[in-house]
Amino acid sequence: MITAICETTAEAVAGIEDGSTVLIGGFGMAGMPVELIDALIVQGATDLTVVSNNAGNGDAGLAALLAMGRVRKVICSFPRQSDSWVFDRLYRAGEVELELVPQGNLAERMRAAGAGIGAFFCPTAVGTPLAAGPDGPKETREIDGRTYVLEYPIHGDVALIGAHRADRMGNLVYRKTARNFGPVMATAAATVIAQVHEVVEVGEIDPETVVTPSIYVDRVVAV
Repeated sequence: MITAICETTAEAVAGIEDGSTVLIGGFGMAGMPVELIDALIVQGATDLTVVSNNAGNGDAGLAALLAMGRVRKVICSFPRQSDSWVFDRLYRAGEVELELVPQGNLAERMRAAGAGIGAFFCPTAVGTPLAAGPDGPKETREIDGRTYVLEYPIHGDVALIGAHRADRMGNLVYRKTARNFGPVMATAAATVIAQVHEVVEVGEIDPETVVTPSIYVDRVVAV
């Protein structure tokens, strides 16, 4: 598949459907694809399930999408911090669902989706309310004297991620901590859309520095 280099963010997010599961990169605002989220707000898709590390910061990016009432459910690790007032208000009003997932489990569940792993056992959350699961208690198993909880992959219909540079094939490199969830999300979604600071010609990125190969990337837009 050839990666499409889009002229606008509107072109990049075109076709995202109502009810989609959208993986959104970022650790707080670091690496969050704000311009793609803004374009998604304009595009109008609703009833979304959003998978992200946080549940929005301040009034921009994911918080703005939440404020517009476009999100039905959030799957994340850190739904509350000092500037997560949008999610906090919506959750307390019963206007958005929450599935709380420990951070390591969140990353591993998406990695499992990308690797084709059907499920995995993990010790995190054993004996806590997080092991209850949304549909009843999760399966547990004792392995070598330790108890583990069965976790399932998280697949996305779409991933919106932020990278530093792309070449015209769609190979991506990231900048420092903005890398965070981008690489694993790119493996776990059917359609991967990346916003970058610049698009360069093929050959201008050292292959040894490529983190997300173009085979995982469907659309790129420079912002």
